[in-house]
Amino acid sequence: MNTPSHSMKKALLLVIFFGPSVVLPQNMDSALTIWNDPAKPDSARLKAIETVITGIQYAQIDSAEKLANLMHAAATKAALPLSQAKALELKGNSYYLRGDNTKAMATYIQALGLYKEQRNARGIAGALDDMANVHGQLGRFDLSEELHRKTLQIVTLLNDTQAMAKDNNNLGRDLLYKGDLTQASEHFLNSIKLNGLIGNEKDNLNSYGNLSVALAQQKDFPRALHYAEKALEIARQNNNKGAEASLLMNMGGFAVEMKDHEKGLELHRLALALNTEIGNQRGVMASEFNIGEALGDMEDHVTAVQHLQRSLEIARAMKDDYQVAAALGGLAGAYTALGEFDKGVDLGETALASFQQMGSVVDIEQAARVLSETYQRMGRFDKAFRMYQLTVQMRDSVMSEENQRGVLRNEYGIENIKRALADSLEFVAEKAIQQKEIQKQKIIRNGFVGGFALVALFAGVFLFQRNRISKEKARSEELLLNILPAEVAEELKAKGEAEAVQIDLVTVLFTDFKGFTALSEILSPRELVKDLNECFSGFDRITSKYGIEKIKTIGDAYMAAGGLPTPNTTHAIDVVHAALEMRDFVAEGKARKMAAGLPFFEVRIGIHTGPVVAGIVGVKKFQYDIWGDTVNTASRMESSGEPGMVNISEATYELVNKVKKSGSEEAAYTFTPRGKVQAKGKGEMEMYFVEKV
Repeated sequence: MNTPSHSMKKALLLVIFFGPSVVLPQNMDSALTIWNDPAKPDSARLKAIETVITGIQYAQIDSAEKLANLMHAAATKAALPLSQAKALELKGNSYYLRGDNTKAMATYIQALGLYKEQRNARGIAGALDDMANVHGQLGRFDLSEELHRKTLQIVTLLNDTQAMAKDNNNLGRDLLYKGDLTQASEHFLNSIKLNGLIGNEKDNLNSYGNLSVALAQQKDFPRALHYAEKALEIARQNNNKGAEASLLMNMGGFAVEMKDHEKGLELHRLALALNTEIGNQRGVMASEFNIGEALGDMEDHVTAVQHLQRSLEIARAMKDDYQVAAALGGLAGAYTALGEFDKGVDLGETALASFQQMGSVVDIEQAARVLSETYQRMGRFDKAFRMYQLTVQMRDSVMSEENQRGVLRNEYGIENIKRALADSLEFVAEKAIQQKEIQKQKIIRNGFVGGFALVALFAGVFLFQRNRISKEKARSEELLLNILPAEVAEELKAKGEAEAVQIDLVTVLFTDFKGFTALSEILSPRELVKDLNECFSGFDRITSKYGIEKIKTIGDAYMAAGGLPTPNTTHAIDVVHAALEMRDFVAEGKARKMAAGLPFFEVRIGIHTGPVVAGIVGVKKFQYDIWGDTVNTASRMESSGEPGMVNISEATYELVNKVKKSGSEEAAYTFTPRGKVQAKGKGEMEMYFVEKV
């Protein structure tokens, strides 16, 4: 019988490692001796108890919390605010490990406040890191990534190699959740390399564990198992039972994926026992989920439902939205396998909507796959096909060599695009006209009863309303064209959908501001957005001038393309013209701000020419977008360039240089060959700086 299999990928992602690795100190006895000696200085006693708490917090959560309370009371009495803050952090860790995210976040925020009062950069970085971990557990991956990037910046400035290693691991974890396996693996390897530089192999526990998950997502289970076993050895050497349980879950997941279900189930049950022993509710929830998934793959769907339901109950009690969605997705597969299709669809759609809101690419793929199979068994082949398309799209995103920049938008079905069009402003305006026509007929009838004066009054009112509706419709048209290219907007209005198309040759431009992160620390949010808006508004005017299509902005990056949606032969020249004008626009702003003693932007611009696929994504705030290796390469041209320069690929150079040789005044350029330059993820590529004569 062809039944939907349960999710392996969700089981893997449930055990990505959060937070610092925890090591049982070798000097535990001496630390306790110092803590219990009232003759010792308060600072020494507090440092000693901090060592003890750090060593036991994963294995003895309740004891760690009690000691953290004692440490906080002692630090408060001694008026040592940094020790108070550290005690709050450690207390927050206990809440976090028990799954009480609300208390954990509140406690971390308290610690952050104390660190800020003391202007302690290392403490600020640690508290931000803790808060990021909570956001990550709740599926708020963008917030988690943002905070981890900030902490990595701080510890890099402090030249704290150990902290840099930890934050590389944590940032890699965020990217792993978002489906960016290439960058995630890069950060995990950076973490391992940094720990190696300082001989700190024990802290590679998290990086080895997370790297194993990234490799498993790429179906490389032998290497995944290799790194998981390295991490497990470290966890057991250091009595880190929480990490040991997580690694057992991972290895159980690998076994299930390799069809060794009995071994997988055995490892998951060992993990459940270990999580129960140390009171780790989050781990219990994950173990119950993984056991349910393994039983589902073994066709024991009735027992699977029992375990998945227990996982769901714990997740709801913890208010953990991500794990709620994961459990709902697992139950959707189980109920479908039991023939309860309506229940399977309801649960599956709810899980999919949650994953899309979070931007968790791997889980979107799994939820869509289960729904596709469910709809197929129900005979609803149109919806089955749409879910299949979404499955393939998400799988390609995860398995691609170089992932797209940014997070994939929500809800991709064709039927949903039609529904979005029905909700567009144009549709609202048309409905308004119909409503006014009904109102007109009603007034006319009343006019014949009430006399000519009333009819005359109606005529004036109707003309006023018609003019207003015409203006509203015109505004709707203008807004639609502001969102989509004219050709695509017309196709949407005519057909209710717009098909994605392959365009053989377009020129893609990326810009990125140097020093944006540093500026964000100096300027107020209002000032920062004002400056960014000024730059992007200028870029919009320039792209319009040269007939280039603005695609989107991604943070402080700007993306545009020439030669679409209608192909043309001048796209390379048009984009290079625009790029140089953008560069000059930013340079003028820099000169003005330097003269006034104000902080300023510098810009890098990269350009590449090649084929793309273009179309519409999303149903809420839907937009025209492009995909393909050309987009990735253009991005690499930008990141491989230099501030104040326009860096172009060999493909763009050949097109522009061809026009230059024809003697056109419009193409009076000089090129500076850069030779073969290493581009991340692309190897060595020929690049050129271009200038207008």
